[in-house]
Amino acid sequence: MGAIVVREFLSVLRLRRAAWLLFAVAACSCLFVLLQWPSDALVDLSGNQTRRTFQVYSYGMLAVVLLVSPIFAATSIVREKQSGTLALLLNAPLHPVRLYLGKWIGSVGFVVMVLLASLPAASALTAMGGVSLAAELVPLYGVLVLAAVQCVCLALWISSCSNSTDAALRYTYAAVLGVTVLSVAPHLFLQGRSSLTAHLAAHVRCISPIPAVLELLGHGDVAGLGFRTTVLARPSYPYWALGLIGFCSAATVARLNYRLFDRPRPKGVMTHERSRAGQWLRRLLFIVDPQRRTWLIPRWLNPIMVKEFRSRRFGRAWWLLRWVALSAIVALLLTCGSATATISRGVSVTGGILVGFQSALVLLLTPSLTAPLFSLERETGGWVLLQVTPVSVLRLLVGKLVSVLITLCLIVAATVPSYLVLVWINQDLWLQVRLVLVSLGWTMLFCVLLGATMSTYFRRTAPATVATYLVLLLLYAGTLLVWLARDAPFGHDLVESALRLNTLAAAWNIIGTPGFRAYRLIPDAWNITAAACAVLLVLLWARVRYLLRPV
Repeated sequence: MGAIVVREFLSVLRLRRAAWLLFAVAACSCLFVLLQWPSDALVDLSGNQTRRTFQVYSYGMLAVVLLVSPIFAATSIVREKQSGTLALLLNAPLHPVRLYLGKWIGSVGFVVMVLLASLPAASALTAMGGVSLAAELVPLYGVLVLAAVQCVCLALWISSCSNSTDAALRYTYAAVLGVTVLSVAPHLFLQGRSSLTAHLAAHVRCISPIPAVLELLGHGDVAGLGFRTTVLARPSYPYWALGLIGFCSAATVARLNYRLFDRPRPKGVMTHERSRAGQWLRRLLFIVDPQRRTWLIPRWLNPIMVKEFRSRRFGRAWWLLRWVALSAIVALLLTCGSATATISRGVSVTGGILVGFQSALVLLLTPSLTAPLFSLERETGGWVLLQVTPVSVLRLLVGKLVSVLITLCLIVAATVPSYLVLVWINQDLWLQVRLVLVSLGWTMLFCVLLGATMSTYFRRTAPATVATYLVLLLLYAGTLLVWLARDAPFGHDLVESALRLNTLAAAWNIIGTPGFRAYRLIPDAWNITAAACAVLLVLLWARVRYLLRPV
């Protein structure tokens, strides 16, 4: 096991991007604290400014842990499977538990190094006064370490079930979003009620580290939107996290055997052998027959777009129909939640929750759809075929970008009926809802162009996906961290300037979410995003034209 630990740990430390990541965490955390250091003889005896700084610092470190922890663990086992070394490890006299522990310790060890890089800034916060070492700082790092272990175990399990590194990264970040953010969604809609479902939702939210950090920093009442719950997240989170860690660890160890390489194909069941209900369900699901001979591409249709849909997983027509059906179901659930929740907490708060979840889906899915556009072609050798194909740069760009935009539009359309319910409750929100949809459209367009541009700078899909996630986190989460430190230490003008870079904040400002009403973000946020999209489009055009030139 020691050899596995050394191999995993040193292979990560030898990467240049790992060194840059450690340096960035240490430099940014220390610089943030130094900017708030008292510059004169007057010291804030109450410690309010230090506490606000500590709160922003805590949220920033939680975001770093949730983003960094799955990066190397998600590709650890699947990379061994692709290179053929996993078969050697499984046939070696090494127990699967030792193999799993070696990879687990190597992945967790790097995250611990990231946390250690932030300790100088944390110790400076205690020296400023107002922050308790035993009551606040140590529990915070305990939650961060537990969240890191939780994400690593989840990533290793998904890595053992995946067949490619980019798929492992996509599914891992989707799982992290589901565990940390989507698990809190039922509680946000059902809090304030005394039903069994509301009590169960209050318990389920404890699997996420976000409510625990909110309660630790004294922001539990902010997340509760004025409602009080008897289920505290901070003492319950360790039990839920340990349960998830135990489940993922056991599932991963059970898969680490020779059967991992067996992919038997089921013999299948004929349609006439199914029940009558199964036959009708099959007719509904396969309205577009997958066995039908593929039609020829007409001249008026972009062949690159058709190629993307036909070659992308879940991109064929019958899968798009299923995406539409799933979007309709999600829209129905959100509509019911909006109609019942608006009565208890107001239209603006419910609209803010809908905007947040819709934007989270866009920010999660867009990098996974756009990162493989060009990097996967170069990784698999398909770019050479495009170089000898008589296709223009414009047609190539339009085909690839439209294939992503159509898929995203189906997902974004899932919450539109919920907005219509808000308009039905309050007729004055019609203009605000239209402006919110415009802001979300700009967000979607910017994310698509950013992911496509980043894809042209990488030869492999996994680094392109991670780089896109990092840039989006720095832009959207970074500006929200500045908003969290509003009034102390950042002033109103600085916070407003930072939020103008964030179209998500502009959507919250339009819908009237508490905390965003005092800022004027429209139309400056749209203009800045439009200018950024224009720059990204020029860079994308130049990069694709450069890559298409003959070697």
